[in-house]
Parts: sequence; structure tokens; C-alpha cells
Amino acid sequence: MAYLTTTGSGQPVLILKEGTTRNRGKEAQRNNIMAARVIGEVLKTTLGPRGMDKMLIDSLGDITITNDGAAILKEIDVEHPAAKMMVEISKTQDDMVGDGTTTAVVLASELLKKAEELLDQNIHPTILVSGYRKASQKAIETINKTLSQSTLTTAKPSSKLH
Repeated sequence: MAYLTTTGSGQPVLILKEGTTRNRGKEAQRNNIMAARVIGEVLKTTLGPRGMDKMLIDSLGDITITNDGAAILKEIDVEHPAAKMMVEISKTQDDMVGDGTTTAVVLASELLKKAEELLDQNIHPTILVSGYRKASQKAIETINKTLSQSTLTTAKPSSKLH
């Protein structure tokens, strides 16, 4: 836990818990991406026909065995802010749709993996965000177009005579 306070002259002072470090720049980006990707990697192994169950043991020694991503994320204690955002992705997906929580987190993790590769090529983060926004808009347009075409196809009466 960090505390922000000010000196008598109004100078801000950040007080960090003992053993805590503060990173900036590329090192902070890498740490945030890594923390978020770890959550995605944990859940990725639960997917598919060879998906594995996870055994979770809480502080009281109670054991939970599950391959449900939402259940796993509810049980684990996440401290890192970027990793907490991955948990929030899962919660939002569950609240809005009721399904696809694991897929949403794994997809976000993979997007971060690709972003890291682009950062390694010295592409500025604002360019990456702009690209992801454009891709999101294009995906929404494509989905809407596909949905409207399928609605038209199913709404048209059959031209075949019986």
C-alpha cells in the first residue's frame, strides 16, 4: 500500500510499504504487461478439450478444484494493479453477458503480448492504442454488417416453390 502525503511546503511525498519499489517508463510497462499476462496464462490452460482443472487452496486450507475462469479469479488474491484490471475484465464480461469470462481475459492477455512485441520495436504506446481503437471499430462494423445480413437472410421468404 502506498500513501501520498505532502510536506509543509506542499511538496508531494509518496510513502511506500517496506520492500516496495517504484518503476517508471519501459520497466513499468513491462511489469504491468507481465502481471496482466500471468493472469491470462493461468486461465488459458483451462480452455479446450485438454483444459486442465486448477486446485486452489485458500488461507484456511479449504480446497477448490475448478476449470471455470470466473471462479478461479474470484478465489485468487490479486495485488498488482494491472492484474486486477484483468480480474475486472472478467467481472465486467460476467455482468454484461454472463459467459465468456475466460475468453475475455485470455484475449486481453494475447493483445498485451502483441503490444509488448510492438513496444520492443520502439512503436510508441499512443500509436498502439490508436491501432487497437481502429481495430475495435472495424470489428464492431464487421459484426454489425454480418448481423444485419443474417437478419435480412432469415427475414426473406424462400423463393423456392414447394
